[in-house]
Amino acid sequence: MTDAETRLTRKGRATRDRIVESAAAVALERGVQGMTNEEVRRAAGVSGSQLMHYFPDKESLLSAVIDWRAQAVMNFTQMAAKEGLDTFEGLQSWVDAYLDHEEACVSGCSFGSLAAELVKSETGLRGKVADGFDQWEELFRAGLQAMRDRGELKRSADPRALTNALMSSFQGGMLLSQASGDSTALRDALTAAMNYLSTFRSARSRA
Repeated sequence: MTDAETRLTRKGRATRDRIVESAAAVALERGVQGMTNEEVRRAAGVSGSQLMHYFPDKESLLSAVIDWRAQAVMNFTQMAAKEGLDTFEGLQSWVDAYLDHEEACVSGCSFGSLAAELVKSETGLRGKVADGFDQWEELFRAGLQAMRDRGELKRSADPRALTNALMSSFQGGMLLSQASGDSTALRDALTAAMNYLSTFRSARSRA
């Protein structure tokens, strides 16, 4: 591969990434139905032919947006859990990262909001949405499994069930906070989830 080809490939990747990021922003602001080619093209600063080159149809673009949003929320989750998702302190840091920022609570979960739209309007992408959630949830499942393996959680603790409890509390609390315009619902939901998780804390980890 020549230097020119390498530069072109990098430029092409940057253009594609810019289109996806712009489309994700448009979808969040205007909804999936409002994510028209013209809006995306204008936001990304690309021509119609460039947009069609990378994404020949709306489904291919939405698929890329799902991947982008899922990766973004996973990156934030790992960054927020400063001590790691395999510690009680890390999980509490993840909770606090949202509760300490009112705007983040009332704006809703960017991935969850996208997913809620897509499972109704773009049924062909349901599997993609489910995969995105599964990858995100795996961060918590792996962390909780490590805690159980180290004896910090009781053997009766089910990492999958506990992850479902955390994620359901987060998504439900986010939706209610978005509707009410304050973080109380999310705070109550996540506090209850963390309290439930603490009931599986082993005597060894309490010492």
